[in-house]
Amino acid sequence: MTKIKDTFKNGKAFIPFITAGDPNLDVTKELILAMDKSGADIIEIGIPFSDPVAEGIVIQQADERALSAGTTTDKIFEMVREISAECSAALAFMTYINPIYVYGVDKFMSNCRDCGISAVIVPDVPFEEKEELKPACDKYGIDIISLIAPTSKDRIKMIAKEAQGFLYCVSSMGVTGVRKQITTNIGEMIKTVKEVSNIPCAVGFGISTPEQAKEMVKYADGVIVGSAIVKIIAQYGENAVEPVSNYVKSMKEAIK
Repeated sequence: MTKIKDTFKNGKAFIPFITAGDPNLDVTKELILAMDKSGADIIEIGIPFSDPVAEGIVIQQADERALSAGTTTDKIFEMVREISAECSAALAFMTYINPIYVYGVDKFMSNCRDCGISAVIVPDVPFEEKEELKPACDKYGIDIISLIAPTSKDRIKMIAKEAQGFLYCVSSMGVTGVRKQITTNIGEMIKTVKEVSNIPCAVGFGISTPEQAKEMVKYADGVIVGSAIVKIIAQYGENAVEPVSNYVKSMKEAIK
């Protein structure tokens, strides 16, 4: 069992996302360690990219800030290598196929293993094209996290049967971002998954409040929050560690 899947044995999982290098890599390091201490179970680390097609404006702007600050993939690997041994939370990269392809798939996954990354989430690689990454992921023991969406319909069971680590359930149509209401029938999506697999299901895209998180874990095994945290970092910059830590504590408390 991988470190990712093992995480869900301890109850409902809280999975925060931050963009590496926003506002700089030293603060990213502090944020990861603080979120770990505040109860995060898996931490998604976004590799900034110029064309993040799944992201709304909040994370797009974070990517721009990180790239402007000189963040590179090699520097992110080095940063993670320095702190992964201190983290009890599993660490996952959220990125796109272009940065992995340009870096070299084998080299990228090898570095993931060496620096303590357990999984990769690559939203612009559809399930049917996962063989672009899977051989290298299998070689180095890295989970590819599959995504399902409200439009997946007949593909949900097919994807769930082969999913690794956990299944990322996209709660809303469109890109990432805070939403006042989640209108998708998450319970129905997850019920379909559980008919073919006991893979843990975590819900993301749009969740921002403890109330929303509490509602989602009635059905899901975990919740993923990105834009709400990235907004706090945009507001506080280098002083974001404490407010982000407090936010993570409140969300973890809500889903217990």
